[in-house]
This record gives sequence, C-alpha cells and structure tokens, in this order.
Amino acid sequence: MNQTYTAVIKQDADWWIGWIEEVPGVNCQESSREALLRSLRETLIEAIDFNRAEALDAAGKRFEELPIAL
Repeated sequence: MNQTYTAVIKQDADWWIGWIEEVPGVNCQESSREALLRSLRETLIEAIDFNRAEALDAAGKRFEELPIAL
C-alpha cells in the first residue's frame, strides 16, 4: 500500500526541524534539509511498524484487517 504523508519542515538557526502532520510523535532535527527528510522517513516507517505490531498484538487471535480509505 503506497501512502503519502505530509512533512512540515523549517530551518531554525543551524538546524532543520520537522514533523509528520498525520502521525503524532514523528519529529526530527538534523543539520541539513536532506538529512532531515531521510530521518523523518525512517522515523515514520519505524512508527508505523511499531503501531502495526502493537495493534496486532492487542487484537489477539481472531481479527480482520480492512483498508479504510479517506
């Protein structure tokens, strides 16, 4: 499934800082714009993987997975 997320980024003095709008807690700080975008992508992937594993663990044994389109 190919999904798109929105990065909000800005330069603050010598640092670039950014957040992913749709996922609370995904934020990073790096010394360059390119490094920030890489870090945001990696952190977003880790957060989604963690949330997926946590949801499946909480669901137990008998569950359904259904796509929800917005």
